[in-house]
Amino acid sequence: MSTEDRLEATAKNIEGKAQEAAGEITGDKQDQAEGQAKQAEASAQHAVENAKDKVKSAID
Repeated sequence: MSTEDRLEATAKNIEGKAQEAAGEITGDKQDQAEGQAKQAEASAQHAVENAKDKVKSAID
């Protein structure tokens, strides 16, 4: 996983956590859901990049 991709996924995860927390504080269910979706997207991005790393390691 490239450093740039890792940072992008981590930033999206942090953004999602912050948005979810803000939604919890304000009672905004849509913000909570959007924050959770961003976290899920970041998790999926990490999984894809980890799979790429495993394939690359197997080839090398």
